[in-house]
Amino acid sequence: MSVLESLQVYSSLFLSKKVPAYERDLLNQINLKNKIIGIVGAKGVGKTTLLLQFMKRQALAPHEMIYISVDHPLMSSTTILDIAKEFASYGGKLLILDEIHTQIDFANDLKTIWDFLEINVIFSGSSALHLDNADLSRRAIKYSLSTLSFREFLEIETNRKFEKLTLENITKEHTIYATKILSDFKPLQYFKEYLEYGYYPFYLEDIQTSKIKLSEAINKTIDIDLLKIYSIDPKKLRNIKKILTMLCTTVPYKPNMTTLAQAVEVDIKTLYTYLNALSSGKIVRMVSSYARGEEIIKKPEKIYLDNPNMFKAICQGSDVGSIRESFFASALQNSQHEIQVSKKGDFIVNDLYTFEIGGKGKRYNQIKDIQNSYIVADDIEVGFGNKIPLWLFGFLY
Repeated sequence: MSVLESLQVYSSLFLSKKVPAYERDLLNQINLKNKIIGIVGAKGVGKTTLLLQFMKRQALAPHEMIYISVDHPLMSSTTILDIAKEFASYGGKLLILDEIHTQIDFANDLKTIWDFLEINVIFSGSSALHLDNADLSRRAIKYSLSTLSFREFLEIETNRKFEKLTLENITKEHTIYATKILSDFKPLQYFKEYLEYGYYPFYLEDIQTSKIKLSEAINKTIDIDLLKIYSIDPKKLRNIKKILTMLCTTVPYKPNMTTLAQAVEVDIKTLYTYLNALSSGKIVRMVSSYARGEEIIKKPEKIYLDNPNMFKAICQGSDVGSIRESFFASALQNSQHEIQVSKKGDFIVNDLYTFEIGGKGKRYNQIKDIQNSYIVADDIEVGFGNKIPLWLFGFLY
């Protein structure tokens, strides 16, 4: 039996699996009019499930499409290009490649497929994946699959659909939208659960082990994906993970880069390399300071673990302020808004709105004289005036 035939057996087994009923919005955006499509995202966000759901939608015969996990042992004796050529010669039409970043020089193979083979390719890979081949980056359509939003978590938990909100909806009409949602159920109970375990779809398999699975996903991202993509010295992995432990229990972390570099036993240049790798791998989230023109500072003003679930999975105890700000920053950045640390208030968004994050008793003192400024308050169901419930920002995507 050839390698392709063996892989086709595994593909058939993959296609026979049951799919979750819930479908992410990205599933409806994938269009085979584009010859090469990439889906990138952190481990555990549901890329493989999305690929399976897409395959089940196709009106193709089983032999016309194949799913291959590129990290499968069978792939160690061949390449993506060799498989693609043989697959196309047998009338194959759709080649799905999961975990593509595990093959070195995959981009060159994809470019050759584009140039010479009449098949469609959908690939998935780490969120740290870069399409360094300039010719390929112009040809391939790349989508990002984020962690579940609070809106999506609610849709899964309640089996109902909820409207996405714009930032303008939330700042101008938050009372209307919050009241409408409150008429059906109490969001605060779900919000606490979401912050605990709801960012990653694998919680549906078993809530009790979801923290363990997330911890394993973080370790695999660092030990395998980032190690390969960024060519990191394996001896330095301990230093990288030390950064995470430093972020765990502190208040919202404002780094002194020299002190941080000394603490993790690396020089400043190496520290920036590690932070950029962790950020691209969706392990940490960095927010720069607000400035304009020549004043723009590239160094991060605040650093968090990527989302609140990570605090729960890694830390023995975590600062509530860090969790609140991590949620807010992830909600804004995942919905493609520009967010920066403000000199007054916590964040400035889209160079327009200033937000101060806190508990329900948070006051306006720090931002009272700033136009378009808002308090974002945890532990309230509905706001008033310029005080907005924190949970409502989970409806941005």
